[in-house]
Amino acid sequence: MRGRLRALALPALLVALAGQAAPAAADAVKDLGPAAQAAINGLRAASGRAPLTVSGALTRAAADHAGDMARSGRFSHTGRDGSTVGDRVRRHGYGFCFVAENIARGQVTPGAVLDDWMASPGHRRNLLDPRAAEVALVRGPGPVWVMVLGRDGC
Repeated sequence: MRGRLRALALPALLVALAGQAAPAAADAVKDLGPAAQAAINGLRAASGRAPLTVSGALTRAAADHAGDMARSGRFSHTGRDGSTVGDRVRRHGYGFCFVAENIARGQVTPGAVLDDWMASPGHRRNLLDPRAAEVALVRGPGPVWVMVLGRDGC
């Protein structure tokens, strides 16, 4: 694989809320969800999975985390403030029953990061999870990539 990868899936019952933190500035973070949506849904369709829609709340949470990792030099599912993906999406009003996060570093294009995630069992499992209904994909400086998949409400 061309870059570093990490995958995380958190059932709603296992996520504890952390303290609130100010959102990270997203000025150097690019939202690639709409541009990559067809490719993501093509991968899901090939495995018999339903298509995903792009979520603004998930995109804001992913952008916050990508910006935080880029500024701090960290590469982790845990934010500098100790937050989990569940904490970050809740900060943006996303009351999930399913949430998962893929992160990567070093890939140059959305296609390259999707290829790497599909070649990694944990990332592939998140990307193809049948519980997912919505998605976000952002690229931060470095480049650092964050994909968040979720289902709101339930």
